[in-house]
Amino acid sequence: TYATQEERLLTKQSYHSMKIGVPLETSLAENRVAITPEGVHMLVSQGHELIVERGAGMAARYSDHAYSEAGAQIADDRQTVFQCPMLLKVEPPSKDELSLMPGKQILFSVLQPNMLTKAYLQAMVDKQMTAISYGGIKDKQGRAPFIRSMAEIAGNQAITVAMEYLSTWSDGKGYVMGGITGVPPTDVVIIGAGTVGTVAAKLATAMGASVKVFDASLSRIKALTDQVGHGIYTCTLQPQILAKALERCDVAIASLRPIQGRTPVVVSEDMVMQMKPRSLIVDISIDHGGCFETSEVTTWDAPVYTRHQVVHFCVPNITSRVARTASFALNNLTSPLCHEIANMGGLGQALRLSDNLRPSVYAFHGTLTDQDMADRFNLPSTPLSLLV
Repeated sequence: TYATQEERLLTKQSYHSMKIGVPLETSLAENRVAITPEGVHMLVSQGHELIVERGAGMAARYSDHAYSEAGAQIADDRQTVFQCPMLLKVEPPSKDELSLMPGKQILFSVLQPNMLTKAYLQAMVDKQMTAISYGGIKDKQGRAPFIRSMAEIAGNQAITVAMEYLSTWSDGKGYVMGGITGVPPTDVVIIGAGTVGTVAAKLATAMGASVKVFDASLSRIKALTDQVGHGIYTCTLQPQILAKALERCDVAIASLRPIQGRTPVVVSEDMVMQMKPRSLIVDISIDHGGCFETSEVTTWDAPVYTRHQVVHFCVPNITSRVARTASFALNNLTSPLCHEIANMGGLGQALRLSDNLRPSVYAFHGTLTDQDMADRFNLPSTPLSLLV
């Protein structure tokens, strides 16, 4: 015989204090840190233990002393940090860093789908890790705050970089953006009307430049126009019209969103060849392959190269150029998130109670939960809803 049981409802558990490790980032040109001294102070005051690797914040101009004064323990031994039950990183751990991790931990980091490897995902499985990508975390409005913040910074820096490499000092064309009485403005073409393109268009327009924006989505173009105003030229991605605009422009900024991990190449080499000598390309989309056929990844040691007399700036992760601002923006996500997880009684309970956190999880206790990611490498996966 069967008896009807009472309904069981999820209830909020007691506050769960955590031991959190903050490692020094070792990836090339990664200057950001996942949490600032202000965030450390907030979490320590709530009963958490923060272990910060010596030098973790130096590239972002946060001293070890600032972290220590905020209540963190400063560790000289990397293994001490990587053995913490929860890790706040920017880039995913390297092979050497994975070897320092005992497993059964919670890892927060950025995740670039185009840089994923089967070996990395297999390590998440073998070490029974729970792995969370900042980019998948949603706010109550369904937006991705990390992606938006980094995109805003990237749009800002696209114009800053353009101004720098247009200057005579950088062997550029010797132009300012505009706004000078009696002097023609600089022509700027922006490919992509998302957050990066919108911020770049706002800044360029405010400086007096003549701005043209192209995007495949009419709704994104409409949203950009609503924010920037009707004083700019907008158009869908029509190759002939785009080619004509590129022929006349002084600066071309690319910021298209990736499709299945790769941004579409919308500007051919022939189109680049028709651009004016010493004009400038800033390909923000280089993190996902780039939008120009002539784009190749560069580094901060040699950020630009010239092809067909056109200067190319193609440094990935442009937000690291202003690491303190980018770190503060990341801290705005990580420190409240840690508090929220603790307040709900731990990550497992938080995943049961919070719809906004679940999309960010791609491994849970060693089981891959992102089907697309697992299928790409022929690995098994299980929906998170069956595990929590």
